[in-house]
Amino acid sequence: MITIQRTRQSAEPMGFFTDTTVCIGCKACEVACKNWNQLPSTHGGVSEMSGDSYDNTRKLDGTHWRHVKFIEQFTGPYEGRWLMMSDVCKHCVKAGCLEVCPTGAIMRTEFDTVVIQSDVCNGCRACISACPFGVIDINAVSGTAQKCTLCYDRLGAGLEPACSKACPTDSIQFGPVSELRARAQKRVEQLKAQGEARARLYGDDPNGPLGGLNAFYLLVDNPEVYGLPANPQLPTRSLKKSAALSIASAAVLGVLALVGIRKRRMEEKEGATIDV
Repeated sequence: MITIQRTRQSAEPMGFFTDTTVCIGCKACEVACKNWNQLPSTHGGVSEMSGDSYDNTRKLDGTHWRHVKFIEQFTGPYEGRWLMMSDVCKHCVKAGCLEVCPTGAIMRTEFDTVVIQSDVCNGCRACISACPFGVIDINAVSGTAQKCTLCYDRLGAGLEPACSKACPTDSIQFGPVSELRARAQKRVEQLKAQGEARARLYGDDPNGPLGGLNAFYLLVDNPEVYGLPANPQLPTRSLKKSAALSIASAAVLGVLALVGIRKRRMEEKEGATIDV
């Protein structure tokens, strides 16, 4: 159980920079996450291979807070490559899950991370639909919504999160977000100089729709290839669009109703004239 105690302020936001180009798919991050957070090995008691390459955890959910994706690409008759990415909660600067939570269970910590307090969560699932990345799900054991906490308990003790600590290639890098962004930009420039023209950062822009991600990525293909939305949106934007559509629909229905009433009155008048 995670309980937020705002006893001090972190000097600056902390987070992850994931360089997907050096991920080897070893799943050490998944194992370390489960071990430290004492998560069950299966989701709802189901344990089976996905049938999709080497992916046996399938997705992020209430019991899998880290998920290593395997993407096999064929670039020619005898050529191909693997893209691998260790996925996790993005700890959005503007977090949709926090915005919709009705109980205050989801809070922003002194490290600018987003954490769900299980003892306050009522399992309503509002946060699940609000997350544009499909990160959150119900933990079948606790019956509450759960996701990565960026090892809040370890951060409070001055320790590195378990997943980045276990990563053997430094694909997952932890630290102050400002330092990670500078390091990530240098890595992109290095890759482009080596001929990887598709190298790009995802989620590092503080002017983006979510205010930037405190867990961002270096990719070498379009975000959709990695299962990431190209333009993630806050639920408020969807609500505004829905409200506008509802108003427009109501206006159209109002016009149609007036037309129907007028037509009926005209028919009634015509009927009365014929009777006379």
